Amino acid sequence: MNKNIFNELSEAMANAAEQSGRYTVLVDARRRMPASGIAFAKDMILTASHVVEREEDIRILLGDGTELTARLAGRDTGTDLAVLKLDSASATPAELAGTPARVGQFVLAVGRPSRSGIESSFGTVNSIGGPIRTGRGGMLEKYIRTDIVSYPGFSGGPLIGGDAQVFGINTSGFGGGGEAITIPADIAWKTAETLAKHGKIKRGYLGIRSQTVNLPADAQAQLKREQETGLLIVGMEKDSPAEKSGLMVGDILVGVAGAAVEHHDELFVRMGGDVVGKATAMDVLRGGKLQTVNVVVGER
Repeated sequence: MNKNIFNELSEAMANAAEQSGRYTVLVDARRRMPASGIAFAKDMILTASHVVEREEDIRILLGDGTELTARLAGRDTGTDLAVLKLDSASATPAELAGTPARVGQFVLAVGRPSRSGIESSFGTVNSIGGPIRTGRGGMLEKYIRTDIVSYPGFSGGPLIGGDAQVFGINTSGFGGGGEAITIPADIAWKTAETLAKHGKIKRGYLGIRSQTVNLPADAQAQLKREQETGLLIVGMEKDSPAEKSGLMVGDILVGVAGAAVEHHDELFVRMGGDVVGKATAMDVLRGGKLQTVNVVVGER
């Protein structure tokens, strides 16, 4: 008997959507219609920051119909992510995909914007890009773009594959017209863990003005890696972390904590998280010679 591939695919995606309903929740934290969220721990919900207008008395509807209240544990407008702390550890945590999403894959965006149940939208992964500045003082190292229609209330819900594992969290909070992108799960979960612990994301500050320049061949040879550009420091704020730590106008910044820095967006990414407030090794070319300067990174 011939198999009907269309029916098999349809059944698989319907099953995946149904399974994702266990960890996809309704988040009622604003005046207009509710949005969605993902249980990333038994007592924690990850959602989009722009859908959270109240910090207390947030109402959560779990997949099994349980209604709970929650409070805001932390948010980061730069990545449009927020973590909510449930008053009871009753949620079923989501399972992350073992491999990243790939261009061309079939995926589902799932939401729970109403009490009637989950909703879904089917499509494919169109592109994977990044880093990209969000316009809110943040930076996404990577993002997923799909051709999925994002319906009202889908922000905060998961993007899943055919096994119901999570590829990322959807949000329409970055662009005009409600266009949605997906923040990959590894980035979103790492951010969520920091928000749950500290309530915010620290972002570093050097106090320099710089421009991208090409590196000469002898400079590239000193780096012992493939790197064609760096950041020429053309200006420095008085009493800034850069000035206090010994960086100089004319230095070419080529690395932070052992990682290459070829353009401004890479520096922005390197300035996040654990480096803030700590002495961090900065690799610079000074007078054509590679040097390391330890800079105590300030907080922006």
